[in-house]
Amino acid sequence: MVYSYAAPFESAKLKVSDVHSLHYEVSGNRDGAPVVFLHGGPGGGCDEKDRSFFNPNKYKVIFLDQRGAGKSTPSACLEENTTWDLVKDIERLREHLKIEKWHVFGGSWGSTLALAYAQSHPDRVKTLVLRGIFTCRKTELRWFYQEGASHLFPEAWEEYLAPIPESERGDLISAYHAKLNSSDDEIRLNAARAWSKWEMSTSKLYIDPAHVAAAEKDDWANAFARIENHYFVNEAFMRDGQLLDSQEIDKIRHIPTIVVQGRYDVVCPPTTAWALKKAWPEITLHIVPDAGHSLVSWGSQSSWSR
Repeated sequence: MVYSYAAPFESAKLKVSDVHSLHYEVSGNRDGAPVVFLHGGPGGGCDEKDRSFFNPNKYKVIFLDQRGAGKSTPSACLEENTTWDLVKDIERLREHLKIEKWHVFGGSWGSTLALAYAQSHPDRVKTLVLRGIFTCRKTELRWFYQEGASHLFPEAWEEYLAPIPESERGDLISAYHAKLNSSDDEIRLNAARAWSKWEMSTSKLYIDPAHVAAAEKDDWANAFARIENHYFVNEAFMRDGQLLDSQEIDKIRHIPTIVVQGRYDVVCPPTTAWALKKAWPEITLHIVPDAGHSLVSWGSQSSWSR
């Protein structure tokens, strides 16, 4: 079901460091059950349309643009920008809004961040709703950015490869890191558009030209690509497989959790959702048989890239 959404009743900036100020919005029912929405990317920022997935009569919906993303400032900033900085930011926002416990909703990178937050603050999470599971393991990064998804989208893959000289393609995430941090604006933005377009071209079951066109917006592509690459070249500032370790799962095993996963999700394939289910049998896992990665809505329907 998709709900109509109205303008937020609170919209403000929260200063979380000497460098970063985060944009947040609150909508729905002022006295409703609080739910925090954790966007993907990292670097993607929130989209107002995502409010339509929450019943505004029941929930108090909190949107947060993560460091350097969306309306947060400074845009595309990599300084003091790690997974654990973001976890602290979420907790700081909860305290700022005087919320005792809340529901946590996250998709794609948002699912990574939701798991990291819950494992750090299990006593503050009522439930978890996760989609498009991603844990930033080396195998997941290699599948999408080095070899794997490339076999399904060869024409889009060629465009992704284009900014990188053939001699530097043995480690594409590192090669892109150099381009995305170039002092030359043209080199940096060309790489940002190519990196972003690769994800936009593969994230829906049926390619949406409007979705792909977002990669041509320089400001958005620069923030999205630079921050995402920064996290991935640093393997999300976690040890490989950390979020799936039994000692970490044990911290959150008691939290009611629903996972929704697209069968044909190319960006975050179902193998990771299945690994989470095996590590944490108590979760409810729904694999949607005709869905891709990106969560979309239109009219009176909702779907995952169908």
